[in-house]
Amino acid sequence: MWTDEIVEEIHRIREQYAKSFDYDLDAIFADLRKKEAESGKEVVNLSPEPGITKRWSGRSRDLPGEAKDVSCRST
Repeated sequence: MWTDEIVEEIHRIREQYAKSFDYDLDAIFADLRKKEAESGKEVVNLSPEPGITKRWSGRSRDLPGEAKDVSCRST
């Protein structure tokens, strides 16, 4: 079976990193947040904006101004 050396190296590094924190996810997360803060790089949040519903939900969207509810259908 063929193995990818790069993927295997990533798996080894990930295993060593997790083992260094005794596989404690809270400690790993705290370390990653610390490294993120120390990096000085801008961190962006790509989560959807709160208040905007999915268009197939059938509810109006919470938009500023005079947004109309376009979910009503005429029969």
